[in-house]
Amino acid sequence: MNRSEILEKIGIILTSVLGHDNFELQENLSAKDVDGWDSLTHMIIITEIEAKFEVRFKLKELNKLNNMGNLLDLVSNKLAEK
Repeated sequence: MNRSEILEKIGIILTSVLGHDNFELQENLSAKDVDGWDSLTHMIIITEIEAKFEVRFKLKELNKLNNMGNLLDLVSNKLAEK
């Protein structure tokens, strides 16, 4: 799965969890840039991503996420490990 396919699937998850698409899905997007993306929705988003891609993240991996680009890298790496 390529990076743009991963980004598209994550975008669908974000829109579903947040209930809106008032954000531009790009590499430097972070939670603070999106209305409604708080700590609770963050955990729901992460859980949905794990389920969709059939991967599991470690807490230390999640703590290193600063933006969408980091998340794409993490998902990509997890998929490569499968």
